[in-house]
Amino acid sequence: MTLPPGQRPIDGFPRFGTHLHRPPPAVPTDPVIEISGAVAKSFAVPLAALATLPRRELTSDFHCVAGWSATHLRWEGVAFETFYRMIIEPSVQPDTSVTHLVFEGLDGYRSIVSMEDALADDVLIAERLNGSPLDADHGAPARLVSPNQYGFVSTKHLCHIELHTAEPTENYHPSPIIQLGLQLVKPHRRARIWQEERHRHLPAWSVRPVYRHVIPAIRLLSARGSRRSRTPGPP
Repeated sequence: MTLPPGQRPIDGFPRFGTHLHRPPPAVPTDPVIEISGAVAKSFAVPLAALATLPRRELTSDFHCVAGWSATHLRWEGVAFETFYRMIIEPSVQPDTSVTHLVFEGLDGYRSIVSMEDALADDVLIAERLNGSPLDADHGAPARLVSPNQYGFVSTKHLCHIELHTAEPTENYHPSPIIQLGLQLVKPHRRARIWQEERHRHLPAWSVRPVYRHVIPAIRLLSARGSRRSRTPGPP
């Protein structure tokens, strides 16, 4: 098994995110994905509408920027490019060039993704993992999955997509403490795993030891998710 530089395989799939010490957000009775920004008018897409779009299965690894990789995860959902072309693009304002998308989750976390990366062939809006609906630990009711970027791009509990015509302000989370922490970390704008784009300014080798020291703490906090969210499969 070949992993990207600086990654180590682990067993299971730990829970991760900005709320490790708190319960995941509650799932609405009738979940929707709100679309706003550079569109003629904001609108909401019922999550149930994903079932009417062409379906996609994808088996891939998940790479945390901290250096662990969960392997052979089987995602099911809708290719984001399909969702964009069929649902979002018809509402984009004429003569508008969308350059970036902001994906927001029910927990308040936001990731900023360039259009080039968002429309990659392997990017999904996923509702199922390893044959079962997503559980709360891993992004219920639906999440972004971008296998060739570090995990912080793959926003969980997806509820809102904003379209932008220029790179937006780095507003990752409504919590001032979490926002400050993420601002200090300075995550890379593209976060491509094979280029080891972990940090915006520092070389990859310099941040590997720092990230690896936090893995034990993350795994301890994530124990609930790592025990139950993956079916048996290849190591």
